[in-house]
Amino acid sequence: MAFTVCVLTAAVKRDQYIATYIAGGVPVTGHDVLEEMIARHGMPQRRVIAWFVNNYTRPLEWVIDEDATVEFIMTNSPTGVRIYQRSLGFILIIACARVLGRKAILRHSIADSHYWEFEDGPVTQADIDKIKAEMSEIIRHDTPITREILTIDKARRVFQRQGEPEIAELFVRANLDPVEAYRCGERYGYFCGGTLAPSTGMLRNFDIVLYEQGLLLRTPTVASPDEIPPLRADPSMGKVFFDYAHWLQVLDLNYLNKLHHRVTEGKIQELVLIAEAFHSQRLGNIAEDIASRPVKVVTIAGPSGSGKTTFSERLKVQLMVCGKTPVTLPLDNYFKEREDSPKDETGEYDYERLDALDLDLLEDNLTRILAGEEVITPVYNFITGKKEPGKVVKLKPSDVLIMEGIHGLNDRILNMLPDNARYGVFVSPLTGICIDPHNRTSTSDNRLLRRIIRDYRTRGKSAQVTLEVYPKVIRGAKQYIFPYRNRADAIFNSALPYELGVLKPYVEPLLHTVDENSSVFSEALRLLNILRFVPALNNDGIPNNSVIREFIGGSCLDV
Repeated sequence: MAFTVCVLTAAVKRDQYIATYIAGGVPVTGHDVLEEMIARHGMPQRRVIAWFVNNYTRPLEWVIDEDATVEFIMTNSPTGVRIYQRSLGFILIIACARVLGRKAILRHSIADSHYWEFEDGPVTQADIDKIKAEMSEIIRHDTPITREILTIDKARRVFQRQGEPEIAELFVRANLDPVEAYRCGERYGYFCGGTLAPSTGMLRNFDIVLYEQGLLLRTPTVASPDEIPPLRADPSMGKVFFDYAHWLQVLDLNYLNKLHHRVTEGKIQELVLIAEAFHSQRLGNIAEDIASRPVKVVTIAGPSGSGKTTFSERLKVQLMVCGKTPVTLPLDNYFKEREDSPKDETGEYDYERLDALDLDLLEDNLTRILAGEEVITPVYNFITGKKEPGKVVKLKPSDVLIMEGIHGLNDRILNMLPDNARYGVFVSPLTGICIDPHNRTSTSDNRLLRRIIRDYRTRGKSAQVTLEVYPKVIRGAKQYIFPYRNRADAIFNSALPYELGVLKPYVEPLLHTVDENSSVFSEALRLLNILRFVPALNNDGIPNNSVIREFIGGSCLDV
């Protein structure tokens, strides 16, 4: 098809290919524009998996017929990796149905991989071999993956025929009409409004590994875009995932449609009480374990949005129940003066790095506190960016020091403490209810939603600002927090099965304020597409010591 496209501006920066186009009267697709960008800039076609059109994520078959700013999505970008994983998951679903006649269920992520199970029993190595061979064959045929718009009644019939009633029910719950689905061969898939690759031939790089009762679908990552990185699964972390998944299964809360059922049956308050009791039980177990040892210092770490402060305050109460006298020492109070803080490559202050803390002052204070001295500890003023005199800390023989902060398990900090008198806890919302059998809620999204609400409520930051800095937070967590989680003596999963419903009324209006021209607009839309399937819940029955109160407000604790 002949077409005329005038390139007004074009930029290539950090593997980003951005252009402003004027369509010359003939509609063009992403494939057409891509050909011109290849001719002009020699961009690597094999890495282009989708594109942004005016900041909306679109498949490459999307047609533009008027002026537009476009950016091609590469497989070595966070959005590109998600599209690659989502598309490859679709091929896995098709392969499992074809060669085994079994329904594949996406549960959660483990070590940059997605963990899948069969609902009717465990996976065997023979199953893995058949699935892998069939997926390779589907990829070899380079079958198109096409976007189709279905009316809600047709979509319900299609997915019910495919044996996926949970997906069909959510269309009704969300009043989703029409439904944006994808088709590969005779199979339809729904992925919460997410874009897929244009064809199966783009997805040649993958692996499948037998893991526990299921399998790990392994793909390239942002850090390793051309190969599958080595598998570094943490067994202790995996145990927490599986224990919590089993608990959700016992509660019959695997998918969001079940949460909708609790609402219609008037059983949300019961669910809240059960979930909070589950947290209290786990907290009590950790406190008893600490009390049974000669522990002098408890260090608590976890990524931003984990609820570390609430955990430390509740652990303090539980330790009192066990006969201990705890004293808290937040690591955030040891930030360097703002003008002395490290900066990232863009010149912005980087508070995720370990050297953002005044480690010399921290070590001095800890040495003196553990020696029994009376120490005036600092408190950090986030408005002025300076440390001020804070509370006086003096440990008695029966006292336990609780240190909480994102770097609480870092070796540099642990080395300041006596080996036989410290106890580490890693805190994070590790897993939650899946949206449906093929769409999950990620732990990083969960933390992000919490943080958007808290940043707006306590620091006056817009959702757009939080979304803009969050990639830096994720990078910091991968570099400075998650590598040290195996130093923990205990792991606390701070996720609550009802929390998305409580967060929804707070965070939806904030996400709607993100400017359409912002670089994070597509990220706001992605989160809104997930939330549309979540029932909105009020916060009336949530205890005032719940971890969720740290974010939405109303906590009785010092958070």
